[in-house]
Amino acid sequence: MNRPGGMKQEHIHTHSYKQNAHGHAHEHSDVNDYPQAVAEYKKSFPGKDDVARLTPDMAVREMLGHFAAQGLETVFDRFDQQKPHCVFGLAGSCCRNCIMGPCKITRKSPKGVCGADQDLIVARGLLRMIAAGTAAHGARGREVMLALKAAAEGILPIPITGEEKVKNSAKALGITTESRSIKAIALDLANLLLEDLARTVPARHKTLAAFAAPERQKVWKDLGILPISAAHEVFESLHRTSTGTDGDWQSVMQQFLRCGLAFAWSSVLGSSIAMDSLFGPPQRKTVRCNLGVLQKGYVNIAVHGHSPVLVSEIVRQGRSPECIQQARDKGAEGIEFFGICCSGLSALYRYGGVIPLSNAVGAELVLGTGALDLWVADVQDVFPSIMEVAACYKTVVVTTSDSARLPGSEFYGFDHEHSNFSETAELARKILQRAIDSFVARKEVPRHVPSYEMEAEIGFSVENVAAHFGGLGRILAALQSGEVAGIVNLVGCSNPRLVYEKAVYEVARSLIKQNVLVLTNGCASFPLLKLGFCKRGAQNLAGSGLQQFLQGELPPVWHMGECLDNARASALFKGIADLAGLPIKDMPFAFASPEWSNEKGLAAATSFRLLGINSYHCVHAPIQASAKIQKYLREDTLETLGSAMIVDIDPVALADKIIADLTEKRQKLGVAKSW
Repeated sequence: MNRPGGMKQEHIHTHSYKQNAHGHAHEHSDVNDYPQAVAEYKKSFPGKDDVARLTPDMAVREMLGHFAAQGLETVFDRFDQQKPHCVFGLAGSCCRNCIMGPCKITRKSPKGVCGADQDLIVARGLLRMIAAGTAAHGARGREVMLALKAAAEGILPIPITGEEKVKNSAKALGITTESRSIKAIALDLANLLLEDLARTVPARHKTLAAFAAPERQKVWKDLGILPISAAHEVFESLHRTSTGTDGDWQSVMQQFLRCGLAFAWSSVLGSSIAMDSLFGPPQRKTVRCNLGVLQKGYVNIAVHGHSPVLVSEIVRQGRSPECIQQARDKGAEGIEFFGICCSGLSALYRYGGVIPLSNAVGAELVLGTGALDLWVADVQDVFPSIMEVAACYKTVVVTTSDSARLPGSEFYGFDHEHSNFSETAELARKILQRAIDSFVARKEVPRHVPSYEMEAEIGFSVENVAAHFGGLGRILAALQSGEVAGIVNLVGCSNPRLVYEKAVYEVARSLIKQNVLVLTNGCASFPLLKLGFCKRGAQNLAGSGLQQFLQGELPPVWHMGECLDNARASALFKGIADLAGLPIKDMPFAFASPEWSNEKGLAAATSFRLLGINSYHCVHAPIQASAKIQKYLREDTLETLGSAMIVDIDPVALADKIIADLTEKRQKLGVAKSW
């Protein structure tokens, strides 16, 4: 066990920002004063003591105390050990793209060795980040597209469950469905999605052309940002930012938007279509969540990551009578599955019986309960530090992807070519046997399980929401009457620059109190699940208008699934806007990612801004070194896209900004009354 070193307590500060013409906060950005602005921003970063005192989940507070007593290190210890953070890195003015550097922008050196100034360096950094985010979701999407293809060809021996999704998607994409088998249609669908993902010869992006609003397609065409394919735009982004290639920051930012479109329509929507086609759409369910659900006497298995193909088979077999009997033969009561990040959420709303526990930042704390026998890790948001905690509690860690190995783990998964799809059932059996063996070996391991648990409603989708209300007209009418002040998609990973999960909690609480309906998915959904925002009884937290709309039947926060399920939120936005006869940009919709922390988060926010929907954050992007990039993202895109990036490190103030913008947009709907 690693005992954390001495840590200097950091107090939480707020700090003043200049206001631009639209009232949105941003910092001083001249090359001569941005280091001071960033230094002030750093003062707002909490320390571990702040997190232990202020994080809203009492189970997290208890586990932080337990870790301290055990001498175990956490994300928050390591964040403190990184202080003081580099001003140049925070501001985006450090360039490592070649071996002549690294270069940083200062008063003494306003240009890098190659001549790149702060605007170009910041733009190139953003482009590489969004390319990485596009590749991340695209890579795991490719696996499920390949799995759909393999299932259609009979190579992967699992059923194609989402037959209606296959047919409806195929029809929208121009694939013939009449008098054809579901496998034949699914094969054509998988091939089309793979083509959009990896096309090299310039041609129309078919998914975008079929599903994006015509008004938006015209905007993107006029801006010259229609993508060729996700793989090509990632390829091109890395090319443009290589040594001595694109020296115009505006050209680099044009590619940034193009890559954002590829992310939205291939890495996200294409992947979502493939997942729903193969594994079926969401099902509304009531579930339990948080650490108090962990039970002694069961074979406890955590699934962690973002790839559903092998996880779905593990869960399916783990629920079979044969597998449960194997566990009972070894002295267990049965088998329980627990979800960390999106693999858990994906399985949760499809199969049930997967209990959501934590996002990536809290994964170490879950392991520290000592209650997990096996930890199945696939791809993305799996921190290497989990191996140290797992070793302390003798938890077996299994990795399942050639893309994501962990030293000290055991590997049972797909090879680099995915040539062993046919072995999926066998791999799942081996993993489940390892879990049972680990249960036997770990019977004497001490446990510390906080007694906090919560009930939650999950599995919302456009289809089942429309079925509940008899169409989307009821939601539009509520927006027009003022019952619902707006709809916000509240998502994003956690970031130790903020008190853990507090910003998501505060933004959600402020929004629903002011009659805003909240959608959520992915990592940000975990605090909302754990803290009661997603249960039916939470209507009393909402304003009177939202309460009337929910009618005691629905929670004020609708859980739509994993991070890929941003596609569900955007589809709901489009459906309501189409019904209103207005462009999405004119509707009272918003995207909020208060605690975003990685490249996928940057890509997700950009994809919603491309729709004309503002994005709201409590964490600054690395752009403070460039006044031009700040103006571009916070003001110029209002003219071209109809949306902007808005940042305020105070979550309550951020919520107030969202409300103000939604109120302004609602005027276009002809408000009947105010609540």
